[in-house]
Amino acid sequence: MSEKSRQLEFKINIGDNEGKCFSKIVRDAQATALLGLKIGDQVNGNLIGFPAYEFIVTGGSDRDGFPHRSNIQGTGRRKYLLSGGIGYKVLRKGRRVRKSVRGNTLSEVSYQINMKISKNGNKPLNELIEGSSV
Repeated sequence: MSEKSRQLEFKINIGDNEGKCFSKIVRDAQATALLGLKIGDQVNGNLIGFPAYEFIVTGGSDRDGFPHRSNIQGTGRRKYLLSGGIGYKVLRKGRRVRKSVRGNTLSEVSYQINMKISKNGNKPLNELIEGSSV
């Protein structure tokens, strides 16, 4: 399947204030509305099918599993010398390793988007997810 004929699709993981996580797959117009957002941006819930909710983008990853880092600008995958944080687990204090990570901007190559709730809506989130067709 070529890149042009591939349908735009994101898997969204939403964390609530109680420690629960909900997943939803968004396609086409809903997915297009998320393109160009950066980590830390506010998202209106109406754009992705959650009326009266507001979310904050907290991270994500691409199809190959490379994570988005908030301190790297752009959409591309680059190799950086990391000493901790997203994309690298510190095994020994002071050790640095060159790892591939993505920039902080969501693009067509993003696969998974992590969000947290900043403003709750009228209905519980699990009712809205169960009622939507995936």
